[in-house]
Amino acid sequence: MQGRHLLMLVIGFGFWCGLRADRILLENGDRLTGTITHSNVETMNLKTEFLGEVQIKWKAIEGVTAEQVLYVVDKSGQVLLGTVSTSGESFQVETAESGLVAIPRASVEFLRSEAAQAAYKAEIERLRDPSLLDLWRGNLDGGLSFAQGNAEATNFSSTLRTERKTTRDKISIYATSLFARDSTSGASETTANAVRGGTQYNINLTDRLFSFGFIDLEFDEFQDLDLRNVLGGGLGWRIRETKQTSFSLLFGGSFNQEFFSGDVTRRAGEVVLGEELSHQLFDGTFLSEKLVFYPNMSEIGEFRIQFDTSISTEVGKGFAWHATFSDRFLSNPLPDLEKNDILFATGVRFIFGKGS
Repeated sequence: MQGRHLLMLVIGFGFWCGLRADRILLENGDRLTGTITHSNVETMNLKTEFLGEVQIKWKAIEGVTAEQVLYVVDKSGQVLLGTVSTSGESFQVETAESGLVAIPRASVEFLRSEAAQAAYKAEIERLRDPSLLDLWRGNLDGGLSFAQGNAEATNFSSTLRTERKTTRDKISIYATSLFARDSTSGASETTANAVRGGTQYNINLTDRLFSFGFIDLEFDEFQDLDLRNVLGGGLGWRIRETKQTSFSLLFGGSFNQEFFSGDVTRRAGEVVLGEELSHQLFDGTFLSEKLVFYPNMSEIGEFRIQFDTSISTEVGKGFAWHATFSDRFLSNPLPDLEKNDILFATGVRFIFGKGS
């Protein structure tokens, strides 16, 4: 008799747990039970007993009943805490303070479990006061090609770009190198050898206006350029800043020092006029581009142009295929040298850092 009571108690407890589970009704009539962890305007994550955590598109959901207490956040930023159910096109939130509150389904931006809300608050606190090692993201590109037989040639290119962005500032670092060697004529000779790098720091003055400072360094064997170092700064204006598109204009000044082979040294003050763009073309495909024009204020009529653009398409988690084009134009190169110095590279891109 005691065993029967124990069995009934276990069955009853299991039945009660099933009733307490969150339930999702899909438009095709299927029902899922589990624990809602979080949702945004597009998807909901449900932790199930046998399938693990599954992601469901909101457009496939007919109704929701959440027995656990959830944080419900609408588009105005209002936060309600309570159990949740849907009725037609509205959410019914049973709160301890105000009783039943109805919110239009279209205005609900997030649902979070207590664990997800705690993780969200911890992330907000980290973003408010991050350490210098936090929040870095970026990509490392590599390209290698070679030929052997009647022609022997080797080309190698690499690019590193990384940034640390907070609500008040941004640090950007980049480095690019190109090396090429050709042995077609029998004698091995280097046909390209260039390294470019630099860093920029932006600090926000308003939502759109920011101040920036930068250092650029460059070496190019075939421009006879041993070192170009440029120190500059100015103001930037964000024309557009969305999740898909960022576009800014730059204005400022710089001091340029160029050290060429043969003990030729040139120094000049410059104006900085530029723009930079990053844009998501399609899902997983991104375009970045930066153009800066440097009129020479020490030798009126002379100027430099820097142009960099890259397009990448994700081919797997953390990996993409990229095509990168870079041009450095110098209106007054040394005698018998070309004004344009172009770098083109394509290959695998390794993406690192959260959100990159």
